[in-house]
Amino acid sequence: MVSIVLRRILSLIFVVFSITLLTFIIGYLAPGDPILVMMGSRRDPVIYQRLLHQYGLDLPWWQQYLRYVGGLLQGDLGLSYKYQGRPVLDLLRHGLPISMALGGVALLLSLVIGIPAGVLAALRQNSWLDRGLLAFMLALYAIPSFVLIPILRVADTWLYRSGLPFLPVAGWGTPAHWVLPVIVLAAGTTGYLARLTRASMLEVLRQDFMRTAAAKGLFPRQITWRHAFRNALLPIVTVLGPSLAFLVTGAFVVENLFAVPGIGFLAIQAIGQRDYPVLQGTTIILAAAVVVMNLATDLTYLFLDPRIRMT
Repeated sequence: MVSIVLRRILSLIFVVFSITLLTFIIGYLAPGDPILVMMGSRRDPVIYQRLLHQYGLDLPWWQQYLRYVGGLLQGDLGLSYKYQGRPVLDLLRHGLPISMALGGVALLLSLVIGIPAGVLAALRQNSWLDRGLLAFMLALYAIPSFVLIPILRVADTWLYRSGLPFLPVAGWGTPAHWVLPVIVLAAGTTGYLARLTRASMLEVLRQDFMRTAAAKGLFPRQITWRHAFRNALLPIVTVLGPSLAFLVTGAFVVENLFAVPGIGFLAIQAIGQRDYPVLQGTTIILAAAVVVMNLATDLTYLFLDPRIRMT
């Protein structure tokens, strides 16, 4: 287990610094001048040169990159261009918990709905219930978030016009603001987990040891949950870490369309304002989160089945 953790930590370091180089080069070669965007209508050459020097943009690109990496090793992600003088880490500290909480709640909802639906479909294979659940879950998995959001907004508008309870379609701060973003984020993952659970359960139910358990006279509930479901969990656990990472990154669209102040909203605003330090910081945090979640998934394998040896 120690060797696995060490290898993942080394891969985390490699991924993070590869991401820093890639995002830095893209930001450096991108058209537009962030200092001019920052100054707006004030085009004073003296102020321009002072800001250029303050942010180190008057240095060659490789010196800028080394300066950035040096700060990164000390936990400094630089200063924001848009929010002048404000550390990027301070901005991310406020946005990251919102995105993680939103993604975590969406994943929990996906597990609560998707896994039981997949088990039920497997136990009723080829029945009308199985076909109906499969069709519905496929629709959830296939529909893009930018299509589902307008549908939910139209339904919410109809509730408002009918005098029925409705939900806010933008903003943040109350429990009601969570509902629509969580539904949109959870839709695709719910459909995927349901189909994966069904396929995994059917594969386990066809195994010889399941027929042996039935021949021994075990109750159907024991066979289903103690033997079939437990062995069907491994493929599901495999996708949990990447699924949470996908939910956090998928929140870029959801957070912007619902005006949720997470890191996705922050990153999109940074693109429009040429705020490359914020964009770099967001990318680094998300890359690190993906590696850490994959590590957590691998370690979970060891607890579920100690016979598994990962290389």
